[in-house]
Amino acid sequence: MNKLYYLSSCNTCTRIIKELNLPETFVLQDIKTEPITASQIEEMRDLTDSYESLFSKRAQLYKKLGLKDKSLTEEDYKNYILEHYTFLKRPVIIYNEQIFIGNSKKTVDAAKLAIDEK
Repeated sequence: MNKLYYLSSCNTCTRIIKELNLPETFVLQDIKTEPITASQIEEMRDLTDSYESLFSKRAQLYKKLGLKDKSLTEEDYKNYILEHYTFLKRPVIIYNEQIFIGNSKKTVDAAKLAIDEK
């Protein structure tokens, strides 16, 4: 399934969605109104190298909870992402068994290239 996890209140996510020109087959999930499930995070993890790669260290809660001063395990990263949507690096795009995580230009360009190839 082709899916995009995003936050509707995030201007960057909104801009990227418009930029990608997604096919109608894409399922969009606003992670604030429809939280990520354990099976969804495991599916994402299967397509990447770690839960840490899905984790946003730019989240305000990351600093507020003092997580940068702690040594987090893979299980910790997974649990924090499941606990609060802000910890998922956004957007996460899953297309044809490929995963694109975050909003860097390089990542968005790679996703756009893959989607445009259809």
